Amino acid sequence: MPSLKAIRKRITSVKNTRKITRAMKLVSTAKLRRAQDALIAARPYSSAISRVVSELSAVAGADAHPLFEERQLTKAGIVVMTSDRGQAGAFNANVVKAVERYAANELSAAEQVSLRIIGRKGNQYFSRRRTTITSFDAAPTGANALELARETANRIIDDFTTGKVDRVFVVYNEFKSAMTQVTRVRQLLPVVPEASEAKELVKSSDKPVEAGDFLYEPSKQVLLDRLVPLYVQILLYRAALESITAFFAAQMTAMEAATKNAGEMISRLTLSYNRARQAAITKELLEIIGGAEALKG
Repeated sequence: MPSLKAIRKRITSVKNTRKITRAMKLVSTAKLRRAQDALIAARPYSSAISRVVSELSAVAGADAHPLFEERQLTKAGIVVMTSDRGQAGAFNANVVKAVERYAANELSAAEQVSLRIIGRKGNQYFSRRRTTITSFDAAPTGANALELARETANRIIDDFTTGKVDRVFVVYNEFKSAMTQVTRVRQLLPVVPEASEAKELVKSSDKPVEAGDFLYEPSKQVLLDRLVPLYVQILLYRAALESITAFFAAQMTAMEAATKNAGEMISRLTLSYNRARQAAITKELLEIIGGAEALKG
């Protein structure tokens, strides 16, 4: 059995750890609230531009813009969104596992899969393995998420238009609730607009809906050249906000569990300490009684 001094030292250490985890939980809770507000504010804009691009693509056709071009899969690119820090449960592990699983299964036909990594944890993992890493950036924050999304969108659009990749995907954790985060894999390029009322109209119509059914101002090409890259940028921005919010939620949950576990460990150590102390007292009493009996003898 450990000595009383060792148990006391262990109890003090666990109490200090519990103070840290409790403080981190409070910080994560406050940051989660701000990140969630930013995510909720961005969702209507993201949904609106998705609807606009879907309706335009339904009437303009797949050949209306280079980013709509479907190619045979030879080279694929994945944007991996992780965090810079750990202490968030399986937050980062879920992303890297999803990337490996998707590359091994859905992208098995590709000759090359390259990664653009956002977040130090993802870079630390994949840099130790046989992986082609095209670029690395620190994890997004509320202050730089939009700028990071813009830069990443410009990079992957350049990769796609120059033929360096045939498809581009993004893998990130989507925020569902404070207790639930879901790992998502979404195709960015070529642009696959979401189903919309315009597409349903095209499918159900007896005659094809032509581009002339819409009036483009200033022109169809100028409009698509502006909206389609912006659509890719907004998808990345939405993914960054989802990842930020999901990270704080995962960290809050992990720190809450760590605080609870620390409390339970302190209770067990306190019980062990009391038992060891009682055993030491009993031993001393037996020694005193034995000495007194020896003197009588």
